[in-house]
Amino acid sequence: SVPVPQEAGPTMVGDEHSDPHLMSILGATKRSTLGNNFSEYYVNDAPRVVLDKLESLGYRVVSMTGVGQTLVWCLHKE
Repeated sequence: SVPVPQEAGPTMVGDEHSDPHLMSILGATKRSTLGNNFSEYYVNDAPRVVLDKLESLGYRVVSMTGVGQTLVWCLHKE
């Protein structure tokens, strides 16, 4: 049996238009990749840690899908 590596971070949590206050609560930093004309927010936490933090703030997972080797969660706050 061969262990399957699992991604532990960084986790992308938003784009350049995301709420700066929420990004601050998550501990996210804004990054720009050379060649892209946009920025993204990242945290070093694993996705489950980010989802736990967002749940404590009132967000709920509405849907999830896979895009290639990337997982995407859609959340909603009442």
